Amino acid sequence: MRENMFKGLAAAAGAAVGLYFRELVIPVAVLVTVMILDYVTGMADAWAAKELSSKTGLLGIVKKLGYLIAVAVAVVVDWVIQSVAAKAGLEMGNFYAFGLLVTVWLILNELISILENLSALGVPLPEFLMKIIEKLKKTAEERGEGEHGK
Repeated sequence: MRENMFKGLAAAAGAAVGLYFRELVIPVAVLVTVMILDYVTGMADAWAAKELSSKTGLLGIVKKLGYLIAVAVAVVVDWVIQSVAAKAGLEMGNFYAFGLLVTVWLILNELISILENLSALGVPLPEFLMKIIEKLKKTAEERGEGEHGK
């Protein structure tokens, strides 16, 4: 009975967060997925190079948690902008520009790392794929800098 109640509450909370941040749910889910893939391919690369270390692995997990904190900070920035705009009488709707930019930038960063890990393992990769991802990452950086006036 308690387990079902907990599952129900967790599902309701997840649905509420999903409705509130619906523009970010899929990008954040993709980010978590590529973070896991990067961690796994990084560990495989370290194992193949006989450099596997629990300390390095733990630091990798801490780094991934830092990514999620960075996304959370960007979402808070978006919320602050929405709140200030609402107080000024401006309706911005669902404004998640910074949260989305940070999430996309991190996804692209993780994809580059995955490709580097796979390459180190000897997986043949087309050069154009790395170039496209790096160009997308640079575009996300430039758009982010344009958002805050740099």
